[in-house]
Amino acid sequence: MSDQGAADLVLLSERITNSPAFGTLFREGMDLVEETAAYLDGPGRTEAKALERSVSLSYATESMRLTTRLMQLASWLLLHRAVKEGEMTLHQANREKTKVKLTAADPCPDDMLAKLPERLQELVSRSMALQSKVRRLDMTIHTSASEHLSIGNPLVPQMNMLKAAFER
Repeated sequence: MSDQGAADLVLLSERITNSPAFGTLFREGMDLVEETAAYLDGPGRTEAKALERSVSLSYATESMRLTTRLMQLASWLLLHRAVKEGEMTLHQANREKTKVKLTAADPCPDDMLAKLPERLQELVSRSMALQSKVRRLDMTIHTSASEHLSIGNPLVPQMNMLKAAFER
């Protein structure tokens, strides 16, 4: 790609936090944080007391993993909302996000997870799905311009194949 073409390239990563998709993801994440806190402070406590001792330990461990995962995701979402609102640049957010761990511990094994209350299982599942979305978005937003440019136009090989096919 020429230098002029590189200068004219509009990076999605610079605009993504202003998209409706980011707004939806932000609300989904914050709602999940609130919903989880309400569950763990209310019905979850009651459910935990009724569990067998070994399952109770798994409940405590899993609820801590869930809380940690959600706090990390909320931190990431709040950082990027600050970018959206002009409170910081994407470059600043990129530096700050190194403090956020998007690879928080995976949940306990499926056989143990199945013994936990259904509501906790659902919250864990939803948090893992949210984490997956945020990780994909993070990779999109924070891939450097030079990485985007080195990839080039992904349509060029396809267009060349079509051109070759029709020149015969």
